[in-house]
Amino acid sequence: MASLDPEISRTQEERKKMEQQLASLTSVTFDTDLYGGNNRFEGYEKSIPVNDDEENFDAMDSEVARKLASYTAPKSILKDMPRGGDEDEAMGFKKPQRIIDREDDYRRRRLNRVISPERHDAFANGDKTPDVSVRTYADVMREEALKREKEDTLRAIAKKKKEEEETKEADKEREPTAAQPAQKRRNRWDQSQEETGAKKAKTASDWDLPDSTPGIGRWDATPTPGRVGEATPSLSRRNRWDETPTPGRLADSDATPAAGGATPGATPAGMTWDATPKLAGLATPTPKRQRSRWDETPATMGSATPMAGATPAAAYTPGVTPVGGVELATPTPGAINLRGGLTPEHYNLLRWEKDIEERNRPLTDEELDAMFPQEGYKILEPPASYVPIRTPARKLLATPTPLGTPLYAIPEENRGQQFDVPKELPGGLPFMKPEDYQYFGALLNEEDEEELSPEEQKERKIMKLLLKVKNGTPPQRKTALRQLTDKAREFGAGPLFNRILPLLMQPTLEDQERHLLVKVIDRVLYKLDELVRPYVHKILVVIEPLLIDEDYYARVEGREIISNLSKAAGLATMIAAMRPDIDNIDEYVRNTTARAFSVVASALGIPALLPFLKAVCQSKKSWQARHTGIKIVQQIAILIGCAVLPHLRSLVEIIEHGLNDENQKVRTITALSLAALAEAAAPYGIESFDSVLKPLWKGIRSHRGKVLAAFLKAIGFIIPLMDAIYASYYTKEVMIILIREFQSPDEEMKKIVLKVVKQCVSTEGVEADYIRNDILPEFFRNFWVRRMALDRRNYRQLVDTTVEIANKVGVADIVGRIVEDLKDESEPYRRMVMETIEKVVANLGASDIDARLEELLIDGILYAFQEQTSDDANVMLNGFGAVVNSLGQRVKPYLPQICGTIKWRLNNKSAKVRQQAADLISRIAVVMKQCQEEQLMGHLGVVLYEYLGEEYPEVLGSILGALKAIVNVIGMTKMTPPIKDLLPRLTPILKNRHEKVQENCIDLVGRIADRGAEFVPAREWMRICFELLEMLKAHKKGIRRATVNTFGYIAKAIGPQDVLATLLNNLKVQERQNRVCTTVAIAIVAETCSPFTVLPALMNEYRVPELNVQNGVLKSLSFLFEYIGEMGKDYIYAVTPLLEDALMDRDLVHRQTAASAVKHMALGVAGLGCEDALIHLLNYVWPNIFETSPHVINAVMEAIEGMRVALGAALVLNYCLQGLFHPARKVREVYWKIYNSLYIGAQDALVAAYPVLDDEEHNTYSRPELMMFV
Repeated sequence: MASLDPEISRTQEERKKMEQQLASLTSVTFDTDLYGGNNRFEGYEKSIPVNDDEENFDAMDSEVARKLASYTAPKSILKDMPRGGDEDEAMGFKKPQRIIDREDDYRRRRLNRVISPERHDAFANGDKTPDVSVRTYADVMREEALKREKEDTLRAIAKKKKEEEETKEADKEREPTAAQPAQKRRNRWDQSQEETGAKKAKTASDWDLPDSTPGIGRWDATPTPGRVGEATPSLSRRNRWDETPTPGRLADSDATPAAGGATPGATPAGMTWDATPKLAGLATPTPKRQRSRWDETPATMGSATPMAGATPAAAYTPGVTPVGGVELATPTPGAINLRGGLTPEHYNLLRWEKDIEERNRPLTDEELDAMFPQEGYKILEPPASYVPIRTPARKLLATPTPLGTPLYAIPEENRGQQFDVPKELPGGLPFMKPEDYQYFGALLNEEDEEELSPEEQKERKIMKLLLKVKNGTPPQRKTALRQLTDKAREFGAGPLFNRILPLLMQPTLEDQERHLLVKVIDRVLYKLDELVRPYVHKILVVIEPLLIDEDYYARVEGREIISNLSKAAGLATMIAAMRPDIDNIDEYVRNTTARAFSVVASALGIPALLPFLKAVCQSKKSWQARHTGIKIVQQIAILIGCAVLPHLRSLVEIIEHGLNDENQKVRTITALSLAALAEAAAPYGIESFDSVLKPLWKGIRSHRGKVLAAFLKAIGFIIPLMDAIYASYYTKEVMIILIREFQSPDEEMKKIVLKVVKQCVSTEGVEADYIRNDILPEFFRNFWVRRMALDRRNYRQLVDTTVEIANKVGVADIVGRIVEDLKDESEPYRRMVMETIEKVVANLGASDIDARLEELLIDGILYAFQEQTSDDANVMLNGFGAVVNSLGQRVKPYLPQICGTIKWRLNNKSAKVRQQAADLISRIAVVMKQCQEEQLMGHLGVVLYEYLGEEYPEVLGSILGALKAIVNVIGMTKMTPPIKDLLPRLTPILKNRHEKVQENCIDLVGRIADRGAEFVPAREWMRICFELLEMLKAHKKGIRRATVNTFGYIAKAIGPQDVLATLLNNLKVQERQNRVCTTVAIAIVAETCSPFTVLPALMNEYRVPELNVQNGVLKSLSFLFEYIGEMGKDYIYAVTPLLEDALMDRDLVHRQTAASAVKHMALGVAGLGCEDALIHLLNYVWPNIFETSPHVINAVMEAIEGMRVALGAALVLNYCLQGLFHPARKVREVYWKIYNSLYIGAQDALVAAYPVLDDEEHNTYSRPELMMFV
């Protein structure tokens, strides 16, 4: 210590003191015999070794160093682990509504795509020649080829530029070394002729060259194609500014050829096919003999009289003389516009000039009259010699007015204009957002619709409906959607899609709006059917991005639309629309197209697409097409899973050649596709992969990096399909490479290696000894490091793989290796260890954990549980619970220590810590009972009871959960505190509005009401009844259900009268949900306390002339008869008059609820001899079959179905026959609907009701029983 800086040592001393003070409060006690002393820094180096000799770690030290080396982040960052999404929402941070706000840059590339114009529909026109204005498949393919060519050219140019810059750099580096240091600076004239000859040719003078070969000087013309090859190239040094590139030099516009080289890309002499055509009469053709540049007429004649009607060559035709020459001429008004756009600076200068000009113009007589009084002033005439200066110097800068750029003028102020106040939309249209104006702005112009043309009217109608769908209220939306669907063919595909699709490309679109617009497309597709063909590509451009959206439901919607689209348009149209995108230059387009094709394949069947896929995957022209084709196969496998099995061999054959493709990306995607196919086909289909095993095997030995990762993934998924003997052999072979790749730093490679290890280990035929000896040491050394816990996907994969290995080698091997890491410094790492131990122990039990490991394990989980600081506490809790439950009675010695920790932590100032302690009690209560630690549990019960005043609802919820667990296990009689003290303490807590508190409290009260009601006075139960009524309003269904059940228990305990009075009063409230829950509670009370205790009061309540109460009574009867089932036969006659009245009531809801009660009654008493009452009720139900309200008609139809079960199909058929052939269609429809449901429900029972027909000469209708039997 003495050698350390005194200030540092002082700080360390202070820290030590602080830690010792805190130790009594927060430190964890663990077995020092097992883990050594308390000094955290024991064994650490206090000084850094100066040289290598000093640095000698033994094996244990290197282990520590290994872990610390991977411990790369400070604690503050490690604590902030990636969490699930739900927590953010709970904190009030909602997901952004706008789609673009949560998209990454890759997904945003959807906005770069253009909604293509409609295409030619080959099926609609038959053999007719397509209209020239419509784009055909050939046009689209040509455009794509052109785009690709352009991209290749630009790439070549960029490559060449880069190479040139590199050569220049290399030359610069070489020059200083090669050049001799000059004695003195010499002039160019000082060099002698001999020296010049000795120097490089590029420094030769123009004058020394023969006259016949004109040198290409810096001011000379650009050589025309055709002349370059013949002329002896100039040896003068050339500059990049020397000439304007000619079309022949397009490939490298900036580069100047080196001395002695011909112009790149120039055509041999005489061939001028790529030269820009010169204007007729302005240039003479180039003959073959050598000519001087003076012999040729310049292409752009500065001095010559321009020909009449000639196009101004200067601006448009880059001819032989550089275009730049024009810029030197004085601009004429006509030439000004041809120079292209002004720079912003120049434009602003001109604006300023104009403004100054406007302000400084001479005042007119009218203006002067207005300014000065009429009297007292005299207008003087200017002298005769005065000439005003009309052109000051600044005027020379101004643009000439004829043909000039229109300049800025200050607009007239419109006083009537209203800013930021959106116009009231006419005709009850919904509110329009600012971003909607560009799409729906036309609706604001209140034109007379009669004056518009039919097309415009249609457009306007579509816009209105779409605005209602996008921004309207639910009823508006519903009717607009219905109208759009019904009138889809009338509106036509063009107008509809031209309005809907741009809306979907709107950058400010929100999730809900997109969902609604996609719904519109879906509905419209069904209606338009084949009319949609010209718009297929348009729709795909907009819908394909949904396939890669992060929202699962958006992906499902996208798949549904494309599936419906392919059924409507047919395979040929889909292929024609999507083929050009398969080798698009943009990877995003290729990716989404591949996914869309997989959806088409699943919709129309893989066999239909196989020939096309085969052709694409073997494309010679572009690797992009092959890549996308193989990716389609991968996406098909992912999308349809085991349904690829019938086509597996064909799909593998189509893509197998890709493993040996010259392009690395194609090889990678082929391997990934094979992996997807194998994963989808598992555990079948190994014979289909025979042909690819050899290339895959070669590949893993010859590749590195991403390609190797893909090949390993493919083998990893194929091995589990093999027979045990082959799987064992292949696993051992591939494991050599896997173990080598364990050390790979690449994250993606790690994920794949873990996945492959998991697959191989889980395969039959791989022995535990082999895994234990060959895989485990390297596996734990390379993967069980802290950094793996920081990435969510790595974390998951590592846990899964370790659990899979444990399934083979047993618990002790795995837990023994990682148990000490429960005391690691990094919390995310501890959490990963805990989760693994939990899953392993839950899967395999704790039978092969020996006493030593058991001690370490309990000690470790206690430490990890106490040291946790992050929000994600469930991992530690579940781990603790799983370990304790699987150890069972072996935990008994440790329980006092565990309970001591829990009690200590229940008193902690942090709410989180208190909550975890209470949660832990509920996890281990069952084990404490097994260990006969009832006294300890009673003590914990008292402690928890004392903490019922907790202020944090989350913690209070957990404390109630712990009490519930103890009450469940220990029983009512032995519970401390006694139930009579506990329950009154719970009554006020029922008022708490927090869901967790409500749920746990009502469960606890319900359990006491069920098992120990006699310990509590009736008055207390009544008080609880009133509190429970409020809980019927809870949002969570579980709370409402528990409340309703508790009413049943309380009624059983103290008799139904008081409870029923409370519930019947509650029927009068306005809130529907409350009434519904009350009716269910009444039915449950009737079930638990027999119906006769409830029915008189309930039927009496029906006399109250209030709709809500009467409906509540009917609903209660409905639930009551549903719950009591066949007990209903005793009460059916008592209730029939009430139901008669209800079925005749004017109110629809009365009849609906009564029909529902009749249904449950009929189903309950079927076959119990109550047919007379049921027929009587059927006579009241039957007239309601013509109701139009969907809810009423459903209830009535279900009542008739119930009658069919109770009375027999033949009787209901008698009612039905009277209307089957009624003259009115509406009547017939209803009767046939009833007949159809009769026929579906009781086909055999109707045989007896068929009429007896006499035999005719040709037909025999009689069927003896024997015939039926045979």
